[in-house]
Amino acid sequence: MKKVQGRLAGDQFRKHFTYNESNKRKQRHSNDKQIGAGENVKEDNIMRKGLTEVVFILDRSGSMRGLEADTIGGFNSMIEKQQKEEGDALISTVLFDDQNEVLYDRVPIGKVEPMNDNQYYVRGCTALLDAIGGAIHHIGNVHKYARPEDVPEKTLFIITTDGMENASRTYDYKRVKKMIEHEKKKYHWEFIFLGANIDAVEVAGRFGVSANRAVRYECDSAGTALNFNVMSKMVSSVRACGSACDMSEALDDADMLSEIEADYKKRHKA
Repeated sequence: MKKVQGRLAGDQFRKHFTYNESNKRKQRHSNDKQIGAGENVKEDNIMRKGLTEVVFILDRSGSMRGLEADTIGGFNSMIEKQQKEEGDALISTVLFDDQNEVLYDRVPIGKVEPMNDNQYYVRGCTALLDAIGGAIHHIGNVHKYARPEDVPEKTLFIITTDGMENASRTYDYKRVKKMIEHEKKKYHWEFIFLGANIDAVEVAGRFGVSANRAVRYECDSAGTALNFNVMSKMVSSVRACGSACDMSEALDDADMLSEIEADYKKRHKA
């Protein structure tokens, strides 16, 4: 059984990432009553001011071979930068291939330990939808059962993959799209998608991520380094903004994904 920072990654933990129809029907029922079923003013008044929930969903399928050191180094550099920023943040990280492995489960930013090559190594296929759907379900349930004043004011998902979905067994595009659209509309969660070797905007749209929150990147050492640099800037921007409602505007104003898009286009001139 593998050790995950803060808990064990065994059956006890994986149940949070197992889809359950009865839980879906009950999801957020109690919080909907407490926070006025999405009334923004009430949400802002009772959520924990300044706390940002950041969830990284990182591809480690076999096609990532050769970029292990770049991914580990880029991620650790990003976390180190974030640990120097002001404000509270909780970090979750899911590594996925044809399985999902939770590396960090809502760990305070200052306590996140560096990733290493015993944790991030490539293997398997690409169960992208299972990773996204499972993470949304888990974080949503945590928020549901938390005291309203402990629910993070801002929630940001950053998803990276270097290839097409080809191995999910529990979630499909339709289900994940419904989940993402619900979280965006009702709780103002934000979702960022970085994809290589695919039409990232088209794929993101299939599961509910807006075109201006998706970008294609170059899957090499320089492209990976740029990804994590931009991710860190986006997280900093979200952590610095005033509220969940301001988060979208902050990401729009920063337009940081354009750096990745420009790099890709520069290297693929006709």
